[in-house]
Amino acid sequence: MMDFNNTSFHPATFQLTGFPGQEAAHRWISIPFCVVYVTAMVGNCTVLCIIWANRRLHQPMYLFLCMLSVNDLGMSLSTLPTVLSIFCFDVADVAFDACLAQMFFIHFFSFAESRILLAMSFDRFVAICEPLRYAAILTNPRIMRIGLAVVIKSTSTVFPFPFLIKRLPICKGSVLSHAYCLHPDMMRLACADTTVNNIYGLFAIFVTYGLDSVFIILSYVKILTTVFNIASREQRRTALNTCASHICAVLLFYVPIIAISVMHRFGKNAPRLVHILMSYAYLFVPPVLNPIIYSVKTKEIRKGISRIFSRDLI
Repeated sequence: MMDFNNTSFHPATFQLTGFPGQEAAHRWISIPFCVVYVTAMVGNCTVLCIIWANRRLHQPMYLFLCMLSVNDLGMSLSTLPTVLSIFCFDVADVAFDACLAQMFFIHFFSFAESRILLAMSFDRFVAICEPLRYAAILTNPRIMRIGLAVVIKSTSTVFPFPFLIKRLPICKGSVLSHAYCLHPDMMRLACADTTVNNIYGLFAIFVTYGLDSVFIILSYVKILTTVFNIASREQRRTALNTCASHICAVLLFYVPIIAISVMHRFGKNAPRLVHILMSYAYLFVPPVLNPIIYSVKTKEIRKGISRIFSRDLI
């Protein structure tokens, strides 16, 4: 029986779900999750330390990469408490207000990542299409204003979510579908009209993922047009190489989002395990692979890592 608090129709706690039917194997399942978290933490912290220590890397491209790494760390820390509590300690209950807080931060960092990727595409657009004005356009104060705008816009977009959930009576149970709290998952347990939640949720997705992805595509259309007008094949290759890491980061972020949307609409008969794995991919893959991609594809980051290992060997 659910435990409701006295002042509202909200459960005192929500029960999170790991992999249904695999509760006995949770300790083993926790091992890859721990590896994922350690990899994400170490990778993103390494990128931040390398850029911080090398003043020559205090340039727009690397400052935006710092924003991405900080955001990926935030995303990992947002999911870590509940995921590890389920798989390591078999503790599935989370307080109602704590669930709201986790929902806020997960959606905040997700929306912020989309906007940071848009800012990074603008950086590549200016670098390739307006190289002579690059330093004049992307000054440090302007980059700081872009970062502040990302925080303000993401906060204002996510801010209504907890209040939209809190106004709803939750009476269809207290079991969520994932190992963390999400707005759609909490909303489905309400026994009242959720039209406002649905409309605002779609609006938030459109103004964030929808518009950001359109502007990213438009920027790369212009970038490719400019690159293919360059006469030298070597210069074309160099210009495209500077975009390779960002393109991979965009695909890592948007492909799982698109896949989840398709699954929700056309794959309702797919096994539940597939839906769960896609959800984990959406939240866990970018923080793990982004620093690896930038370490492999960016010469300066590779050199910084080589210097770190050289000192350790000495």
